[in-house]
Order: sequence, then C-alpha cells, then structure tokens
Amino acid sequence: MSRLYLDWNATAPLRPEAKTAMVDAMVVVGNPSSVHAEGRAAKALLEKSRAKIAEALGADGADIVFTSGATEAASLACAGRGLVCAIVEHDAVAAWCDASLPVDGQGRVAVNDPARSALQLANSETGILQDLPQGLAVSDLTQGFGKVPLAFNWLGCDMGLISAHKLGGPKGIGALVVRQGIDVPAQLKGGGQEMGRRAGTENLIGIAGFAAAAEAAARDLANGVWEEVAELRNILESELSAATKETISVGNGSPRLPNTLCLIAPGWKGETQVMAMDLAGFAVSAGSACSSGKVRASRVLTAMGFSEALAGQAIRVSIGPGVTKDDVLRFARVWAAAYAKARARAA
Repeated sequence: MSRLYLDWNATAPLRPEAKTAMVDAMVVVGNPSSVHAEGRAAKALLEKSRAKIAEALGADGADIVFTSGATEAASLACAGRGLVCAIVEHDAVAAWCDASLPVDGQGRVAVNDPARSALQLANSETGILQDLPQGLAVSDLTQGFGKVPLAFNWLGCDMGLISAHKLGGPKGIGALVVRQGIDVPAQLKGGGQEMGRRAGTENLIGIAGFAAAAEAAARDLANGVWEEVAELRNILESELSAATKETISVGNGSPRLPNTLCLIAPGWKGETQVMAMDLAGFAVSAGSACSSGKVRASRVLTAMGFSEALAGQAIRVSIGPGVTKDDVLRFARVWAAAYAKARARAA
C-alpha cells in the first residue's frame, strides 16, 4: 500500500504548474535589475509574476514585496512596531509581539486595538479562522491563502504575510503584502530591490513557481475543489470521533479551514501517534511543522483551556486536493485500530 500524505498545512505538494513555471524560468538569464535586453526579460517575468499573485490574492494596487518566506515577511512587518498578538500566533509573528490578546475556548481572539495588533487569518494547528477587524496592522494569511475565499483589499489590514509552499509552490519564497502608503523600512539593505524594502537579487525561479501556484490555487477555489476537501475532512472527523467516546475534535464549533482536523486522543501521546502512523504509511503531524521535535504541549491548545496532558495528546491531519474518500477511510481504520491497541497497553 502506497504512503498517504496528510500534512498539507506543513507544506503542500508541488503543483505541476509551479514546476513547469520554474523550469521555464531557469533559462531566463538576466538579472531583473539589469537594463539590457536579458535583464528586461527577467524584469518582465518578475513583474508578471507579481501581478498574478496580486490578482490571486485580491490585492490589486497593493505592493507585493518578495521575501525568502512568510517568516522573513513577519519580521519585516512586525519588528520594532510594538504590536500585540495572541499566543496562538505562529512563532514567526509571536517572536516580535507581546502575546497578550485573550483567546477563548473556541480558539477565537479578541482584538481591542487593531492598529497595534497582529492576528492570523487561520491557525495552522487547529484550522480555526478568525474575524479580522478593519484597520488591523498585520495578518498572517499563509494558511488561508488558496484555501478559503479572501481578498486582501477587502480585509482592511495594512500588511499580510503569504508563503508559496503552503499552496503548492516552492519552498523558500514568500511575500509581504503592503497596503499602499504604509511605511516598511528595509531590514536587508543593499541594492534597493523590491521598492527599497528588501535588498537582494530576486529569486526569480521561486517567484515564477509561486505565481503559477497562486494562479492554480485561485482556480481550484473558484471551481469548488476545497468544498469537496471539506466534505472529506468532515467524513474523517466523524470516523475518528466515533472511534472512542473520549476523542476530542478541536475547534469543531468554530469556523475552520476546509482541510484541517486537530484531534486529541486521551492517553496516547501526539508524538507516539505520529510515529505509529508514519510506520503505517501515513504522514501526519503533532502540530506546526516549525515546532516539530520540541517535546512540549501545544501552546495553541493550552491557550484554549486544554490541560498540558491533553494538549500533548493531539495530532493534526491536514488534507488537500487529490486525497480521496477511500484514503481518509483507510487512515481512519488504521488510526482507530492503533488507538485501541494503545489503550489496551495502558490498561
């Protein structure tokens, strides 16, 4: 039986459109900052890609500042601004903010001063979606972009963070989306690329792949592909929740990403579940990929009121287009059988 990849929130498989665009970009010789014909060709590809991403994100008129990923975009957006956030934010944002905003039992965050706040659109561990207030300083859009309908221009925030590999583009390329008129001092200084906000020769191959992936993701969203994914997630949730009365499905009373299931199996450590499923041929995670290998309870779940013990017994299953009903049912059967054995050993 072939392996089944169920960790799309960590990184989505590379889309064929992105691979093709990257291969084509490899033969573009020039530096986008050069004025000769080869440089102008590279510049044209760069700006065409920028426009495609802006269109897919509903960010026409905003500035798309290419970075090495959403982590760099977060530092560019948040450093030195004195922002506040909730503890459920990704580490890349929380590292620059005072994590003092309250979180309720459904994972929802209350924002009192949007102009001084950072708030994610969707949580990577639970999939819980937030209502973004108008005038928000920064929003991490990485998990929502390409999975749920959104338009940056309608969100009313000053800056947004996006990453290519979360929607089927290459790793190592992301962007800071900036509402025009917002000042963003450069942290990397040198040649003045990216409107003077991020120096360094642009990663043209990665940017071309990013644009192709964003374009394909927008098409999938418009065609209802993620609605089909949500139906599969709901089937999976029902099957796993039925495996035992003690199973807890986190955030099922809140709006969530269509592909994400965070499940707590009392008495079975999350990392042990991940290893057991890996040996059985399934890739899942015990939380954000950026915190993997750190033996600690999820701060996202403890912020929602779960005990450290329960928070340490959670896994995240995140699916995507191409995963089938047979796939999720097969995973549910294997997981339920493994949980039964784990409970029997603990008895």
